[in-house]
Amino acid sequence: MTVEKETDRRKRTRKRQVWTQAAFRARVKEWAETIGVQPTELRLRSMQRKWASCSSRGRLTFDTGLLDRDRDFGDFVIVHELLHLRVPNHGKLFKSLLSAHVPGWERFAPLRSQG
Repeated sequence: MTVEKETDRRKRTRKRQVWTQAAFRARVKEWAETIGVQPTELRLRSMQRKWASCSSRGRLTFDTGLLDRDRDFGDFVIVHELLHLRVPNHGKLFKSLLSAHVPGWERFAPLRSQG
């Protein structure tokens, strides 16, 4: 998922961390069970241009910057990536499933760029 990212690292480090890594990983597992998918691997690392990505082999990678974001936004990104394990594109089915799991997900559109 490609989104607009804050480039000033100082701003990110001044924010209070909303998630711990353990809590974030647990949340991914909860959502995976709810959606009925099983990622092959879960990574958290610094990413320059994306909040997350999903490989064709089922590896999910999330930007550590998500740990500083609101939980609602984190849930949106988590669900978005997990849904790619079922639907590889952003077509009607993908958007319908996203709406079913994260009603009102469109409110996060200003935080995303194309992708």
